[in-house]
Amino acid sequence: MWADDAALDAAGRRLDEWESSLAERAARARTLSATMRHLTGTARSADRTVDVTVDSTGLLIDLRLDERIRQQPAAHTARQILETTAAARADLLRQVSDAVAGSFGDDASAQAIIDSYRSRLLPDQGSNDARR
Repeated sequence: MWADDAALDAAGRRLDEWESSLAERAARARTLSATMRHLTGTARSADRTVDVTVDSTGLLIDLRLDERIRQQPAAHTARQILETTAAARADLLRQVSDAVAGSFGDDASAQAIIDSYRSRLLPDQGSNDARR
């Protein structure tokens, strides 16, 4: 009987460790979620005429144009805004990647979170979704 009692005790310890691990992981996930909610990405065009800020979802929340913008074609300004917004989203993705790695290391769930943000923030320019 002693071997069965030892096995039962070992199984109980493993279940306790598993439960503790899940609770710790859930706490890290809650902390990460709160952190990521407050992240913003920023970028500035090379000629410093366009400044863009995106929120934690990648949506444009601030756009600042230098007065020198008036001296260039509107099409050029539009391209700068789009390129600078993409750079701000890339900045946000870097911050998300750092926050996730700090919370979960490089395990599979961390990579899944980063990949999800990457697909939303930097869609493949050749995909149908990017042309909408």
